[in-house]
Amino acid sequence: MKPTLLVLVFLSEEHRALVSQRFDLIYSPNEGLGADRSNGVAQIAARGKDIRFVLTNGTNGLLPAEIDAMPSLELVCTLGVGFENVARDHAKSKGIPVCNAAGTNDSAVADHAMAILLAAIRRVPFLNTGVRHGLWRDDIPRPPHVSGRKMGIFGLGAIGKQIAKRAQGFDMEIGYHSRTRRDETGFKWFEDIVSLAKWCDFLVIAAPGGKETYHIVSTEVLNALGPEGVVVNIARGTLVDTDAVADALHDKRIWAAALDVYEFEPTPPARLLEFDNAILTPHIGGISPQAIHASVLRFLENAEAHLAGKPLLTQVN
Repeated sequence: MKPTLLVLVFLSEEHRALVSQRFDLIYSPNEGLGADRSNGVAQIAARGKDIRFVLTNGTNGLLPAEIDAMPSLELVCTLGVGFENVARDHAKSKGIPVCNAAGTNDSAVADHAMAILLAAIRRVPFLNTGVRHGLWRDDIPRPPHVSGRKMGIFGLGAIGKQIAKRAQGFDMEIGYHSRTRRDETGFKWFEDIVSLAKWCDFLVIAAPGGKETYHIVSTEVLNALGPEGVVVNIARGTLVDTDAVADALHDKRIWAAALDVYEFEPTPPARLLEFDNAILTPHIGGISPQAIHASVLRFLENAEAHLAGKPLLTQVN
């Protein structure tokens, strides 16, 4: 008899078929990135006693009450790296491991970080629109170049290292702040984000979300970054104070902002929509066909390891 799996996030038909080979699948993705949890709650109420595995993501998460309503629950996994809204400590207190899909979308996120950084510095969206309305290069100030400048990375984990690798291809000097010093990288370490922002031209946010990093990109940090600086966020929207960014753009205290994530997703940040030097994308950095497939495979690998009594690959609690 197949173990029962509750899936609370979108999966393609292909991946639902793949997962169904191993599990009795309950496919019930929540709406509004988990803001409306009625689909999952209904399935938990109906079949909670049977559910042994849950597949969610960091934004949707899994609440303590939902965990309590599944007495047979053995393993919680997330698609992608994030797990900020999964009640990890509560799960741990009940002996339930939580795993993410670390290592499956690092390259995709790093590619996207560089793409929106380049778009912001070189003003690509503005130029693309302008050409369609008769704009020529003599009509505008010259946008600065990228190569040979300084990148500061807040959070030098797997994704941060991939971003640094790409930045080095542009002959950038790399500095960082991270919970753990990475002396083996040879990059310049800073004690805090303010000193990092003061040093760099481009500040890339690649750290986990949560209480410790809430609004870590503040007015003070943006002032330190300066009028030629660009802030890039491919981590979680909560790390960046949206109002502070809007004020800095309005006052020309920074050059641009490039955000793949923002507060109150999926609603775009209204105050940033008026600025053509605010590059916004819909939290798509880690989403490519290759990354999603790898993430599903990582879930299956963790599930198989759990069923076989072997160590989990990417446990986070």
